[in-house]
Amino acid sequence: MNFRRSRVNNQGKKILKYKFIESDDQLETICNDLRKEKIIGVDLEADSMHCFKEKICLIQIATDREAFLIDPFVLKEIAPFIRVLEDKEIVKVFHGADFDIRSLDRDYSARVNNLFDTEIACRFLGVKERGLAALLKEHFNVIADKKFQRVDWSKRPLKPDMIQYSVTDVSHLTRLYTIIRDRLKTMGRYDWAREEFEIQETARYENNHNLPLFRKFKGAGRLDNRCLAVLENLLRLRLAIAEEKDRPLFKVIDNHALMTLACERPGSVDKMVKLRALSPKQARMYGARCRDAIRAGMDLAHKDLPSYPRTRRPKKDPRILNRITKLKKMRESVSEFLGMEPGVVINNTLINVIAVENPADRDALLNIDTMRRWQTEVLGEKILSVLGH
Repeated sequence: MNFRRSRVNNQGKKILKYKFIESDDQLETICNDLRKEKIIGVDLEADSMHCFKEKICLIQIATDREAFLIDPFVLKEIAPFIRVLEDKEIVKVFHGADFDIRSLDRDYSARVNNLFDTEIACRFLGVKERGLAALLKEHFNVIADKKFQRVDWSKRPLKPDMIQYSVTDVSHLTRLYTIIRDRLKTMGRYDWAREEFEIQETARYENNHNLPLFRKFKGAGRLDNRCLAVLENLLRLRLAIAEEKDRPLFKVIDNHALMTLACERPGSVDKMVKLRALSPKQARMYGARCRDAIRAGMDLAHKDLPSYPRTRRPKKDPRILNRITKLKKMRESVSEFLGMEPGVVINNTLINVIAVENPADRDALLNIDTMRRWQTEVLGEKILSVLGH
């Protein structure tokens, strides 16, 4: 298997070596070698912008010497790669790993052990520009073209500039890891980040197409029951069309258009076009089916109309509101001192829970769901002081 070469950027400041893995035997050999590494970079490319049935289209792995591009479409067995991901002795460096970990779970039921997420780590360093492109520019003067985040990675053959982009992204992760890890350790925050990495490892894929669909549709809670019935029919229609055509939902009919159709409930396809809810092309393809979905919602008996689930929020007494105010003020002070964003130090949801539960000591504080050990270490005494304990 011969090396292929790819330039990092137009300036040609570094030539990167990579191997394209296109057979099971090659994958087995490379993964056996990777099991001897202490640190590897990992990245994935998917087709979520182009397909309904989203899938991993390219897997990139890099050591500090070379990169490997795995084409999952031509492999029968991905198990050697999964064993690398699960090996607890190897640090796996990702950037913004949440999507990747959920994708690996969805497609391969794979688990990632010993994760280092450079995006999460940067939160603890107070880095505001945390995108990988910004970090590559800052640390290595490498320009990564963001347009490749939107290309269709399921198409074959991959174009040379797509390969260059994929190699560039992953090839710098191990060096970036060393820089960020050392800064975390110098600032005494490595263990803080490590705890977040361990939590990120537990992320799992969630199917967002559970019924009723309106429960996850922004703005549905403001609709009356009749509009909600129409919206649900339209959402189910869009889902069916997206699955038929294997296209993302937003490329069938966007959310704004669905909301317009649900609220206005036009009785004809022409009216849908006049409302600009559907383009003439969409009207030709989907207009009649949208009209039928709207009519079915309008004909539904009143007793069968859906209702949006309402959660009664208990009225907060003045003592709780006062605690929230004091906790947020404390957070601002700590955030400024640490140079970390307030929401990273402690988010509003957790502040509200603490204010309601009013923990009396550090053990009670740590027992609160989503409260991190590092937060208890950094904020524990201050929180208890604010609460008057």
